[in-house]
Order: sequence, then structure tokens, then C-alpha cells
Amino acid sequence: MSGTFVGMPAFPKAAHQAVGNATLRANLRHATHTIRDKRAKAVAELDDWARLREAGKQIKDHTLRHLDHYLVRLEETVTAAGGTVHWAADADEANRIVTGLVKDTGEAEVVKVKSMATQEIGLNEALEAAGIRAYETDLAELIVQLGKDRPSHILVPAIHRNRGEIRDIFAREMGSWGRPAPEHLTDAPAELAEAARLHLREKFLRAKVGVSGANFMVAETGTLVVVESEGNGRMCLTLPETLISVVGIEKIVPTWRDLEVFLQTLPRSSTAERMNPYTSTWTGTTDGDGPQTFHLVLLDNGRTDTLADDVGRQALRCIRCSACLNVCPVYERAGGHAYGSVYPGPIGAILSPQLRGTASEIDASLPYASSLCGACYEVCPVAIDIPEVLVHLRERVVQGGEFTRHGAKVTLKPAQGHAAERAAMRAAGMVFARPGLLRAGQRLAARTRRVHPRTLPGPGRAWSATRDLPKVPGESFRDWWQRTRGGRDDGGQGQQHGKKTGSGA
Repeated sequence: MSGTFVGMPAFPKAAHQAVGNATLRANLRHATHTIRDKRAKAVAELDDWARLREAGKQIKDHTLRHLDHYLVRLEETVTAAGGTVHWAADADEANRIVTGLVKDTGEAEVVKVKSMATQEIGLNEALEAAGIRAYETDLAELIVQLGKDRPSHILVPAIHRNRGEIRDIFAREMGSWGRPAPEHLTDAPAELAEAARLHLREKFLRAKVGVSGANFMVAETGTLVVVESEGNGRMCLTLPETLISVVGIEKIVPTWRDLEVFLQTLPRSSTAERMNPYTSTWTGTTDGDGPQTFHLVLLDNGRTDTLADDVGRQALRCIRCSACLNVCPVYERAGGHAYGSVYPGPIGAILSPQLRGTASEIDASLPYASSLCGACYEVCPVAIDIPEVLVHLRERVVQGGEFTRHGAKVTLKPAQGHAAERAAMRAAGMVFARPGLLRAGQRLAARTRRVHPRTLPGPGRAWSATRDLPKVPGESFRDWWQRTRGGRDDGGQGQQHGKKTGSGA
């Protein structure tokens, strides 16, 4: 399945393995805390951050409600500017389109701008199967590619690697790509960056085909936008003769004025910069300047199905800033690989199950990869209520049922859960359905609270090993109300007395 790490277990098992890796946890803790502290300072510089956040949310919601209109408008403007638009319903179709376009040029290699969409569809693997070599040019993506690894962060794909590990990867692997391996390489950042520059320079100058994604597409003009910090993207977007961009259909904004909002919020939320060092925009083709052939592949791959979900669709607002990853206590301890997807962290926990469906064990487990602390919502620059969507998806996993995925009906069996959990839920349902029984249970719990254990016995011990059970008060609210206010205990029936007043009564 495209976008899934082949052979990965479900999140609980993968996370259990990851938390035992002390080096990984140290790398993640240092990196995420550094990024989020810098982000907080950058955001604090803007007095109108809350209004920008709300504006971004409103623009995205408006666009998603009228996505059909803006996509047609985008196709018109891109075509008028000299580009060619292709529509891909799923990963397989997108890979066939891109592979065919590269083959038509007669080339056997491409240079790539960092792109989550191409990772989602497994484009590099599809190109390799067709005899085409793809060279990642983003420094972090290069580290992942040379290390035969998987990305673990949206913004910093090699966040799980430290400088010593990166040095070893460069020294071991760079020689296999046609250049001499760097000698006497240290783990100094400047030396590592220089080794990457030398390694990639000839690829930039030789490549005839570039492949990119896009952070935004402007329907008004047919303009695509890529923001980055290294300059490799600018090289890929301007030097090749042919440029192929694979972009999710949700990345569209209506106008240049709308784009201005996101060019303020994205840099601050991602790299903690006032603006990205490189903001590249291109509109179709221009004679004698840049690529002379431009193809735009608009990718659905589950996005239309996600759009149909009134609660879950807010995940499509995401501008891939990764701020939610950097504040998430679960991500910090488990790392990105545990999510089994190119989209890790809180946003991945709600986006991957919707794009791919929750029929697999991996995707059914992702909505539970959260403590629901809400930190992700607080930092999201487009106000995605990730906890709300997580609970919504948990409900879908538990209830099972039928839904549409890539145009086909998928039937889910209701999740069974642990035997002890099912028994506890049945008992709770029986008690809550009988007010008299609930009242008696509350009074019994209050009178015996001195002998209550601090931890649960048996299977419950795993849950209470890291938390104390809440203390039972000496008196229930109902008994307190009856004693202090003379309230009538009607057994929870909620019967009202007296005359109704007001038009809304």
C-alpha cells in the first residue's frame, strides 16, 4: 500500500520498540524542543497571530467547500500559462503518469525537491522499477536516501539521526553514487553540508528532468509555490528542461491575497523564520527562462473521500508545518517510524487513516496514538482540532461499518478490544442505565474509600502502573445536593416542576 512502511507493525508494538532506543529518544528530545522553542519566539513577534490563524482556517475551509470550482479554475490557468494538467485518482495512476512523462523525455534520472506527496505514493520506488533513478536533493532527504532509511518527520525527515550517524552514512554511501567518498570527514555541520553540496552539484547540472511537489497552488493565476531553506529546490525548479509537479488537490488557494496569509504562518510554524530563505513561484512556462515543459499532476488518493467526512475533512487544511509533531509527547518518545506512514505525529494519526482507510491494523491503531492533551491544536496555524478528529476516528474504528475508499466500499468489523475492557464497559452500561443502582454504587464507593487500592489488580496493573486511581470523594454530588439544598432526588429522571416560561422553554 502506497504511503505505508512495508512490514511495520501497528503503532502500539512499534512504539514499544522505539521507546527502548535511548539514542533515538535523546535525538528527538533535543531536536523537537529546540524547534518548538524557536517557533514560540517567532510567533510571539506577531500581535495578530490569532487573527492570521483564523484567517488561514477560514480560507482553507472555504476552498475545501468549493474545491471543485477552484480545481477547474486552476486547470484553466495552468493550461493558459503553457502547462499541462493531469488528474490522478490514486497512487498507481500518479506513478504511471510520472513514469511515462519521464520516459517520454528519454532520460533515466531525475532530481527531486522534497515532497510529501511523492513519498505518499512511493514515486521513487516506482521510478526505480522503471529503470529511472531519482536523486533527493534536500539535505535531510539525502541522508534518508543514502542511509536506505525512512523519513521520520515532516520538516526534518532525518531528525532521528545525530551528526555522528550522518557522517558515517556519508562516508559509507557517497562513493556508491559515482563520486569519490569524502575523506577525513568529521561531524561538523559545515563539513557535512559541504559534502552534500559537492555530491549533488553535478546532479543539478546534468539532470534534464526535475520532480517537485508544491506547498501551495494559486487558482487565480495557475502559480505553484515551493518554500525551502537550502536552495536545492530553486536549482531543481529552474535548471531542468522538464518539470513535473505532483500535488495533492487540497494544496490549492483561491488568490494571491490568500497566499499572503500562509507565507506568514508557514515559515514561523515550521522553521521558526519570518520568511523562508527561498520562496520559489512559477506559472506555466516562459520562453528561454527555466523549464520549457511543465506538467502538473493533481493527486486525489483518498482526499475526496476524506472531504466527504464533516469532522475528518479539517485534516485537509494541513499546510505541513510539523508544529504539531514538535509539541507532541507521544511523538517525542515514539519517533516518526512508529506511525507506519510518511505522515507521522498527530497530523499523521488523523490524515493517514483517512487517506488509506482504517481497514489495516496499522491505520486502525493510529487514532489511539495520542494522549488527547490538545497541544497539537494549540500550535496548529490553521486550527485543526486534531483531538476532535482523533476521537471521531476512534468511534469509527470501534463501531466498524461501511465507508468508501478510492471509490470502493470497505466494510470494517467492530473492534473487539480486550476481554476485561469489554466486561467493564458492559458493567458500566448496566449501572448508568439504572439510576438507583448508580446511586447505591456511589454511596458504597464513598463509604469504602479508605480501603480502595492505589493501583488496579490483574490486567489493569499495566494501566495504573504509571498513574494513581482518582480518589473517591466522601460524598456524591447527589447526596451533597440533597443534604445542603434540600433538593429532591428524583432518581435521575430530571422531572421539572413549576410553570414554563420563555419562548425557548
